[in-house]
Amino acid sequence: MITAIVFIQAAVDRIPEVAERIAQIPGVTEVYSVTGDIDLIALVRVRDHEQIADVVADQLNKVDGVLSTETHVAFRTYSQHDLEAAFALGLD
Repeated sequence: MITAIVFIQAAVDRIPEVAERIAQIPGVTEVYSVTGDIDLIALVRVRDHEQIADVVADQLNKVDGVLSTETHVAFRTYSQHDLEAAFALGLD
């Protein structure tokens, strides 16, 4: 599974509907409204890199109200569960 984190600039007056529309795109698992320089963060989880282009370039970028995106592909995942297991093994 490949995870991409997409930072999204959206038209300020359309953020809720842009977020809802993006959340409906297959491959998008979560959309967060955030503070700071960007308006939304979308998590995209797909099986291969080609699908990232399908989701982000072919669909997400074309949602009316999306002004720009910046995509980051994750190469390693750390979770609370993984960290707890490492500490239990004395790998701190």
